[in-house]
Amino acid sequence: MRARWMRRPGMRRPVAVALAAGLTAVLAGCGITIPSDVEGTLDDVTGGVLQVGITPNPPHVDTSGEQPAGTEVALVGSFAGSIGASVEWTEGSEQSLVQLLEIGELDLVIGGLTEQTPWSDRVALTRSYAEAEQQDGSTSGLVMLAPMGENAFLSALERHLDAETEGEP
Repeated sequence: MRARWMRRPGMRRPVAVALAAGLTAVLAGCGITIPSDVEGTLDDVTGGVLQVGITPNPPHVDTSGEQPAGTEVALVGSFAGSIGASVEWTEGSEQSLVQLLEIGELDLVIGGLTEQTPWSDRVALTRSYAEAEQQDGSTSGLVMLAPMGENAFLSALERHLDAETEGEP
């Protein structure tokens, strides 16, 4: 036998909305925010230092000069500026940078990485924010790598990338 309220389709939506509002109020009262960071990355870097791993891959990241340059370097610089952070760069291979990201020595890794990165089971990927042409002529979405579980940091970065690359992919 079905509950009486389930027989009236028009009653489901108001009940669901009331339950969602109640759950939100309870979570807010407990000081829980969504999304949140397991290690507090967004709080740590805001007004502090953003540790960024870079691997050369022009035009996205060019390390041939005294200072890193390129499209992704500029995006990270503008993100850091938006949260009042300075950036410290660490150059290395993708493998060494992913290891540093996993142990919390880095907050972000860039280098023209695409959605097909083999590191996706070890780190979090941003949403694709631009398309890059591959050697075979196909295109693939560009992503940045962040620590697993740092969802507030990842969300803030993605909102910034969306705003900076509006109209791309």
